[in-house]
Amino acid sequence: MQSSPISLESRFCPLQSYVFEVFSVRWDFRSLQHKMRLLCDQLTDRIRDRGGTLPTFVGSTRESTHTAQLYAVCRKHSPTTSRIGMGQTLSEPVTTKETASCANSFYKIGSSCMQGWRINMEDAHTHLLAVPDDNKAAFFAVYDGHGGSKVSQYAGTHLHKTIATNSLYSEGKIEEAIKEGFLSLDEKMKHDEEMREDMSGTTAVVVIIKNKKIYCGNVGDSRAVACVSGVADPLSFDHKPANESEARRIVAAGGWVEFNRVNGNLALSRALGDFAFKKNEHKSAEEQIVTACPDVTVCDLTYDHEFIVLACDGIWDVMSNQEVVDFCRDRLAVGREPETICEELLSRCLAPDCQMGGLGCDNMTVVLVCLLQDDSPEAYQARCSRKPAESTAAGDAQNAESETFVTPEASPVRIEAATVDFLKSAGEGNVTKMAVVSAAKSASVENDDEEPPREFTVNEVEGTNDEQSPRLSFVVL
Repeated sequence: MQSSPISLESRFCPLQSYVFEVFSVRWDFRSLQHKMRLLCDQLTDRIRDRGGTLPTFVGSTRESTHTAQLYAVCRKHSPTTSRIGMGQTLSEPVTTKETASCANSFYKIGSSCMQGWRINMEDAHTHLLAVPDDNKAAFFAVYDGHGGSKVSQYAGTHLHKTIATNSLYSEGKIEEAIKEGFLSLDEKMKHDEEMREDMSGTTAVVVIIKNKKIYCGNVGDSRAVACVSGVADPLSFDHKPANESEARRIVAAGGWVEFNRVNGNLALSRALGDFAFKKNEHKSAEEQIVTACPDVTVCDLTYDHEFIVLACDGIWDVMSNQEVVDFCRDRLAVGREPETICEELLSRCLAPDCQMGGLGCDNMTVVLVCLLQDDSPEAYQARCSRKPAESTAAGDAQNAESETFVTPEASPVRIEAATVDFLKSAGEGNVTKMAVVSAAKSASVENDDEEPPREFTVNEVEGTNDEQSPRLSFVVL
């Protein structure tokens, strides 16, 4: 089933050169093969790039179960600009991949990174079979820079050293050492003459494996996911300004959340660098508008742990946790090398063009850590060939914690063409009704049964209770 494009005309911004296909429903993120999480970030950037005035938005992936989600797939209608997402794009992607590998009896590691459609490569990554002065611990990390590569490159060179040389680390307090390492490295950069005026920042997701424990520290929206008997198990959780706890800290430090961004600008609520958001002299480092204090998770390493994937959002925006796990596991089960799998994953996520709202157009970095645990290659291959355990889909639910798929009571209604206008919704409860939603074929939205995209009618769209939340309403004229 294919729906005709819905033209969006806005009295607030010039979008006439774009065609949008709009759909809205409470999707079950655990059953979708392709996630469309574009509206607030990608649409906002497109409007800015056209020099338009930004309307307000509603619809984030963390609204209540009673709130229909708003998504959009954007197709460029006329070649008037080359800017989408967080930065300028090239006319052709840079598909050259920088690939590396290393191994011992316990780990087999592959990594690969690719510049893609972006003008500059701002990612960095690290994989060490042994950390400095501790050959019993392994360290893996991915850093996704923004606004430049200086902070991400610095973190990639120094963060593991800062953590491992901390006195807390030598005392066996690994969790505390990770937190202190993030904060002390950030403070060091902040007072470095060459870096304190730098406007760039970076995500950081790190994994340390030591004494049969997996420690994961994270700031931002890069992600680490473990495969446990074939099931994706998230080790980290994204830090977004729309998250309630993050928004409270941002506001308390003097900032605000607008368009699902910190002060209408930064799409992350935690990061290394970004010192422009860390200037409140009355707040500690942990309490700043943007903090470098990581969330740290700890779990036992078991024989059921088959591998860990660390990657930037250039991967996770295109594929879900479970999709990435399945992609890697299927190839490990037939003896493919991890570095080759990483290269194939980058190619899989690269957009064929840069007109799909930014998905597949970012820098991409992935580190695949195969947990051999002294198995022979044949034994490890057999482990990855086992039937996956009964899936709770914890990995795919992390960014849609309470969303469940609901079929509306009304019969599906298809509108071949319509003019949709942006309307501002001011105040709680004052949200415009919406008459049509459609899952467009070009959006590649499918369920587990691989049925064709569906179309639904949603009678109304509810706003959030948070007055700080951006709001958007659609109405068919």
